[in-house]
Amino acid sequence: MSLEVLDRHSEALFEFLWCPVCGQEVFTHIPFEGVFCKNCNTQVVLRESRENRGYEEAVLACFDTDSTWNLHVDEKLRRDLPDGSARAKILGAPGAYEIDWWSPAPGEDWEPVERGEFDDVEEPDEVSHLA
Repeated sequence: MSLEVLDRHSEALFEFLWCPVCGQEVFTHIPFEGVFCKNCNTQVVLRESRENRGYEEAVLACFDTDSTWNLHVDEKLRRDLPDGSARAKILGAPGAYEIDWWSPAPGEDWEPVERGEFDDVEEPDEVSHLA
């Protein structure tokens, strides 16, 4: 018996993605467990969208903070998701992806962390040993 592995989403999609909790771009795949942000451990699940409006790819990226560490300790380095989860619809093709919408929509109560937003902020010494 052999196991066939289907890569449903291209590496280019993961190169486009970033974590809306901490702004980092590196994800780790743990077989049988899922895909997680390497920096804060936020889980991301990719699903095919029901409608693609003619784009080559239409993907829902679902982020969940149940497994995120230190969310309550270092608020300057992470931003919690509303009710612990958020979704982004991504349209396009490798090299030309774009976010179509976020759910819930960004507003006064919540704004996703932009790519690299916290890159210039140093992690406090009392937090670094907890991760």
